[in-house]
Amino acid sequence: MDRQALLAQIDEKACLDFLAQMVRHKSYSETEGERVLAGFMVERMRELGLDAALQPVEGARVNAIGRLKGQGGGKSLLFNGHLDTNPVTEGWTVDPWGGVIDESFIYGIGVSNMKSGDAAYFCAVKTLIDAGVKLKGDVVLTYVIGELQGGVGTAAAIRQGVKADYFINSEPTDLQALTMHAAAATFVIELTGVTRHLSKREAAVDAITAACDLIPRLNAMTFSGARSDEHRSINRCHVGVVHGALGRDLQEWRPPQVADFVRIKGSVRYAPGQSESGALADIRRELDALEARFPGLHAEVSSETVAGRPVMPPFEVARDSRIVTALNAAYEAVRGEQQPTGAITPPGFYGTDAGHLYELAGMEGVVCGPGGRYNTMPDERVDIPDYLDMVRIYLLTILDICGIA
Repeated sequence: MDRQALLAQIDEKACLDFLAQMVRHKSYSETEGERVLAGFMVERMRELGLDAALQPVEGARVNAIGRLKGQGGGKSLLFNGHLDTNPVTEGWTVDPWGGVIDESFIYGIGVSNMKSGDAAYFCAVKTLIDAGVKLKGDVVLTYVIGELQGGVGTAAAIRQGVKADYFINSEPTDLQALTMHAAAATFVIELTGVTRHLSKREAAVDAITAACDLIPRLNAMTFSGARSDEHRSINRCHVGVVHGALGRDLQEWRPPQVADFVRIKGSVRYAPGQSESGALADIRRELDALEARFPGLHAEVSSETVAGRPVMPPFEVARDSRIVTALNAAYEAVRGEQQPTGAITPPGFYGTDAGHLYELAGMEGVVCGPGGRYNTMPDERVDIPDYLDMVRIYLLTILDICGIA
């Protein structure tokens, strides 16, 4: 089969129109809108002839799962992406749900994270079906919810037996092949000092001053036990919340008194082979040093989890895995250059559902999707050439992995 001729059959306008339809669904996470979009995806997959259905997750929340059955004798390939989006922030100059397209971009809330990836693998499969191509192996399309709640949708799909030989998670990487990303965990630090009136400040132990000393050190941390410099490159600690005042209930009405309590909340990212407990132990050593610098200060650290919500695990795949080399070859065929591959940042700091596919399902896969550079910002958008090239790259990767019958 002439693969270049097949690529030429991709209907670029139809691909953009389909993505615009997805954007026009207000699929905020944990709202009825995500269920409506899941139903829309099931209908569209059934129109292509896929075996597709809604899959229960929790409460009224559902995934949309479709399967293009192969003729047999080939490997199966699963695509994974989430339908739920973050809320719209201030600063937008275009309609966040308008599916606006100009000469360079397609705009919309969630278009980068990650409806363009979702649409790209749908359009790749549609192009193959419209061209009459029969595959040996199955292609599984998973449109999940709850990635923003730790990946509850993908975890539910795995528990219900959704699996394949390989996977591609379509989180936005600007078409780079992400072969490793970090795990994500949340920590809480409590600093307890000793209060005095400001007139006796020298006799106090100022928890806010201690926090100001600590926070830059936390933000500069990497963690012990990294298997390589590449693994260490996706270590990060970040403080995102600081509250300081009087007492554990953080009374703010008495500013002339030295604050004796600070609560700090942050996030850690650590690589495969490292652990949350190891990261917390490293933070504990920083707190021991802080206590030595501020005699009389007491510091505690603990992890924070949300009941019923999984923690995003890390993900890794060998660069010579078949799915990685197939994706690399498809990228080079489309773009005429080698695909950037590895623990690339900033995507390497993400938490994604690839971690669940890797850890819970034991699958080999790679993270690669359109979007990224304009992700999670006002006027969120995706470069049109990147989106269309992703359709082409996915199509060639399907042919390579699944085989033509």
